[in-house]
Amino acid sequence: MDTGQVAQLRESIHGTVISPQDAGYDAARAVYNGMIDRHPAAVVQVSDAGDVVAAVAFARGQGLDIAVRGGGHSAPGFGTCDGGLVIDFSKRTGIRVDAAAQTARAEAGTTWSGFDHATHTYGLATTGGIIGSTGIAGLTLGGGIGYLARRHGLACDNLLQADVVLADGRLVSASIDENEDLFWALRGGGGNFGVVTSLEYALHPVDTVYGGVVIFPASAGREVGGFFREYIAAAPEEFGAFLGFHQGPPVPFLPEEFHGTPICVVVGAWSGALADGARMWEPVLAAGPVLGQFTGPMPYPAVNGLFDALLPAGLQAYWKADFMGELSDAALGVAVDFGSKVPSVQSANHFYPIDGAVQRVAADATAFGYRDVGFAPVIAGMWEDPADNEANINWVRDYWTALHPYAEAGGYINFMDADDQHRIQENYRGNFDRLAAVKAKYDPDNVFHLNQNIVPAVPAASR
Repeated sequence: MDTGQVAQLRESIHGTVISPQDAGYDAARAVYNGMIDRHPAAVVQVSDAGDVVAAVAFARGQGLDIAVRGGGHSAPGFGTCDGGLVIDFSKRTGIRVDAAAQTARAEAGTTWSGFDHATHTYGLATTGGIIGSTGIAGLTLGGGIGYLARRHGLACDNLLQADVVLADGRLVSASIDENEDLFWALRGGGGNFGVVTSLEYALHPVDTVYGGVVIFPASAGREVGGFFREYIAAAPEEFGAFLGFHQGPPVPFLPEEFHGTPICVVVGAWSGALADGARMWEPVLAAGPVLGQFTGPMPYPAVNGLFDALLPAGLQAYWKADFMGELSDAALGVAVDFGSKVPSVQSANHFYPIDGAVQRVAADATAFGYRDVGFAPVIAGMWEDPADNEANINWVRDYWTALHPYAEAGGYINFMDADDQHRIQENYRGNFDRLAAVKAKYDPDNVFHLNQNIVPAVPAASR
């Protein structure tokens, strides 16, 4: 854009417009994934929904791509673009909790650490992710797997209402009572349908939990994984945990000799009666040779931030994902093989259980269609040095290639990278055609395409 266009944009925005000529441009264009190095025409740090309306209108009028950034955590870097306009919610992090109604409304730039802090004041929480700096909007729109999912469903199952700026500039409400088809699509369909400016959630009584981390050698992964598979299937839904493969982190409860060595972990939280917490973790502590463990009562926000210190913004990142009906012995064998070669202390493979309350929602009740599978595995490659990009990307791809034969056709869109677009129809199963129709209704020109993109359905008369 030239200086005249930038000036025109600034006249319509109450927030901050940052162009390539401004001193803060490099900081404003940066996203969580340090591998992403894109140069937008401008970054609009919005102050309100009116700024979003103006930014969308300006971008459309100038023929610019639109990237929408909430927490900025998208592994493919969908929160930025080359030569387009970034609508950035980083300054919009307000949260209002209604303790009596057990609900909370939060702006789209809110992260889970901020949300959890606000709701924990009242002894309340909802299902979030596992990294506190993750944005609430992106995680929720893609589904939202977290420690409370077995008990309270996905983040999108707890979404009550969203304010959305559409491609035509209208600001609308989406809920079970208003624009129901849009509300259906937002719950798992990603950022395809408009710019979500705020979200309202149902909250649940969750205060102090009994949580933590138990670390085993990766070589015990078959044994520990087999135990975990059976234990999580039988455990009360208040026990939310995942199985993972890492390098030993530099934490005080793990002897230094195991730092940087291949390990297997069980991480999670018991959100039931605190007095039962130690008993629920006892079988985990007996599942294999324990190298180190840190379990006990802790505030729920502490559990949701256990990995934050290891995963600062700016790491290189490349991810792959699937859904799995079951965690078979063969799949565990692959996990032990590749989990013993985890290339960095930040990289990991996790197997998230998505049973319990998740499966009590019908497959067509929301856009998130995989309601009958047991696990959502992610292979998250993250590392510091760009010189290691090729080797570490290959580890992720080779791992996924070996694991995928034991998985479903589709995977969880929040864990997918930019080169997974060819899987989009499989990711939504029988919900895809309906999603394409909703896309055609609310965004027929595919203005919002910087995402795991659902192309608008073509009317039968136009085919």
